[in-house]
Amino acid sequence: HGCPRSWCTSYTYVAERYGRSGNMSKAIAKMFEPMFAAFAKRYQGWVGAELTKYGLRYDDLLDETMNLDVAEALKRLPQEERDLRMQRLKRAMDLSMKHVYLDPEMQKKQTPFKWYIKPVLEEVEAERDERAALGTGQPYNRQIP
Repeated sequence: HGCPRSWCTSYTYVAERYGRSGNMSKAIAKMFEPMFAAFAKRYQGWVGAELTKYGLRYDDLLDETMNLDVAEALKRLPQEERDLRMQRLKRAMDLSMKHVYLDPEMQKKQTPFKWYIKPVLEEVEAERDERAALGTGQPYNRQIP
């Protein structure tokens, strides 16, 4: 074929093992999966460190004005949890405007990946998908203003 022997051999092996159709992409994805997992772990650590500097949780970044499922999930949360979210957001904005971070003792107490909206949001999305499958209307407005 005019290709290097090692490339032809490895391509032939992969083609024979996984077939020449869509299974090839699965083989490539499986080959790069450890690299992506390592990158994802590093990225999650970086995001966690940035959130900790301001005392935020990952769920605090979800915007209820852009996703009505998030707005519905927030309505279903207890008032105390919504108040804590608003306090974290206000503190983060204040710290950002002052160009400072939380003090190190407070940063150690932060839990950036403690989910509080995600379980409720998954429930709201499941209800929406079920209603769509049944062809019934939505109990809340799905239009973004």
